[in-house]
Amino acid sequence: MITIWHNPRCSKSRQTLAIVEEKGDVAIRKYLDDAPSEAEIRDALEMLGLRAIDMMRAQEAEFREMGLSRTDDDDRLIAAMAKCPKLIERPIVFTNGKAAIGRPPESVLDIL
Repeated sequence: MITIWHNPRCSKSRQTLAIVEEKGDVAIRKYLDDAPSEAEIRDALEMLGLRAIDMMRAQEAEFREMGLSRTDDDDRLIAAMAKCPKLIERPIVFTNGKAAIGRPPESVLDIL
């Protein structure tokens, strides 16, 4: 099963979803409405092999409004993403214990 953390208002997310749907059944999680828990974010980071800041949209106003910094530790950034899922980079595709961020959308092909 393929799962995508999806934001339908994002063109990259829509493009990635189209690529993924060609490969099989997809579970779509609208992560802005159904925010991932801190544990789910940690699992995603582990599968991606990234630090928390590398999975964040640091240019969002909420990043500054929450007093966050690119040098904050992962625990603080993970808590912020769980509280404000808009800070999570999108889309993220999961399958077979692997994950990829769809930027560019074609980058998810490596795990499918």
